[in-house]
Amino acid sequence: MVTFLSKLFIKNPGDYADQVVRKAYGSLCSILGIFLNVLLFAGKYIAGVISGSIAITADAFNNLSDAGSSAISLLGFRLSGKRPDPDHPFGHGRIEYISGLAVAAMIIVMGVELLISSVQKIISPEPVEVGLLPAIILVVSILVKVYMCVYNKSVGKKIGSTAMIATGTDSLSDSIATAVVLLSMGVTYVFDVNIDGYAGVLVAAFILFAGYNVAKDTLSPLLGQAPDPEFVDSIEELVMSSGSVIGMHDLVVHDYGPGRVMISLHAEVDGKGDIFELHDEIDLIERRLKDELGCDATIHMDPVETDNEQVTAERRALEGVLAELGCIISMHDFRMVVGPSHTNLIFDVVVAPDCSKTPAQVRSEVCAAVEEKLPNRFAVVNVDTSFVK
Repeated sequence: MVTFLSKLFIKNPGDYADQVVRKAYGSLCSILGIFLNVLLFAGKYIAGVISGSIAITADAFNNLSDAGSSAISLLGFRLSGKRPDPDHPFGHGRIEYISGLAVAAMIIVMGVELLISSVQKIISPEPVEVGLLPAIILVVSILVKVYMCVYNKSVGKKIGSTAMIATGTDSLSDSIATAVVLLSMGVTYVFDVNIDGYAGVLVAAFILFAGYNVAKDTLSPLLGQAPDPEFVDSIEELVMSSGSVIGMHDLVVHDYGPGRVMISLHAEVDGKGDIFELHDEIDLIERRLKDELGCDATIHMDPVETDNEQVTAERRALEGVLAELGCIISMHDFRMVVGPSHTNLIFDVVVAPDCSKTPAQVRSEVCAAVEEKLPNRFAVVNVDTSFVK
């Protein structure tokens, strides 16, 4: 259905990187989600009234909250597609994350309310009427929710929307919750044992877990999560494919919403190279990053000595010392100043994000190790924290 509708209403539906196409897919899937969830709510609510089942009624209101979630997602896609303005020069893409957080809040509130109702049903049980119509409605609901899971995750991956992928996961949780309700009806019919309240508790638990996952997936980019390792590898591979770049470091990825990524990095180049040719090559790398990975890049050139044997030997000796220390990922911006009594080794080290040591402690350990292992060498070290995994 989504494939048919996308061909009918979306121009160039295969151009997923285009912001207009992305917005159209988000709107289409959200509207379809509202429509299907309202139908499921109506069907399950009728089934709940007929059978007197709190579990079915809880599942019905879960679908109603999903319809509200789809409405919020629709609003988020609409607002996030607004063009940049003087007050928001990087666009409004993060509104999509905020809308996802609002969806998570709705899901969690609904889960808590249904949990309370289900516990009350356990304390004061009421008879449940098992019928063919409620069972058929639940089976159809499971199939519809599985379909919604498939198309939301598929489209979400294509357009790079964590909100849609989260919606797909929520749909899968809904189908499992409905299956639990259907199972409780089967137990009541076969064994004449009323577990309706307990099934309602399980449904509420699924809802709360889904709300937690949605909140986690949308809150992380708002707080500033580490970039995807595959994306980092793609950046490094593209930058290092240039014959003029010797190494790269200090990569920082700034996420301003889906399709709005800016990066900055330092590229090491031969200090004796032609500055105009090197600048031209860096410009070409920035353009390739934009065209191939969809990110705006700012690259700082770091000149390094490549034909000084003494510098090379000192660098290798220093790398051997640093390899014996914990937490340190890499070293860069190495240079040396030779004096009459000692030589200063000036460099930066990068430590892992999960390192328990403070920058001052790392600096102290590095300085002590250099003075111990490399005679007449003093370390002048700056400690950087890695912004990638």
